[in-house]
Amino acid sequence: MNSLNKGIEKVEVTLKWDPSPPGTPATDLDLIAAAYPANAPYGKPAYLVYFDSRAPDGTITLNRDSRTGQGLGTDEAMTLELDRLSDEYGRVVVGVAIQQNAGRKTFGEVANTGVRISEGRSVLAAEDLAGVAAFTAATVGEFIRDSSGAWSFRKAVRGFDADPTAFAAMMGRR
Repeated sequence: MNSLNKGIEKVEVTLKWDPSPPGTPATDLDLIAAAYPANAPYGKPAYLVYFDSRAPDGTITLNRDSRTGQGLGTDEAMTLELDRLSDEYGRVVVGVAIQQNAGRKTFGEVANTGVRISEGRSVLAAEDLAGVAAFTAATVGEFIRDSSGAWSFRKAVRGFDADPTAFAAMMGRR
């Protein structure tokens, strides 16, 4: 660090949604984080964190994964320890994708979606995904490291019409 400003250090991203109505296929939403190299922040992600995975160095971890939306409050939770992330990374994008196993489903067809990004008690962003109702995946925010090494947050809600694999490949593009 070249400055006294530490910026954002440790963030929690939570996702919630209501289960599908009885007799219909379960709805599975997934949090996805993509880490990008500092020298290519809009290129191919260096790595992805999603269900059953974590960052190679343990700095980004999916702590809770739901496949149905059944639970009390938070259905998925991810921790990003940006203060521990190697200097080789300069950007992290966070998004949500709907598994498309039972046919195409959009955010508008999922009841009571909500994403919350917070650092400690400070809420950086809260989003109900209504603005991306026609889409199957969306970015919700990005963290950018400045020249001093401090991380900042930018809310970046952008919809994509893609399955989770395709979304993961394109979520960090401009």
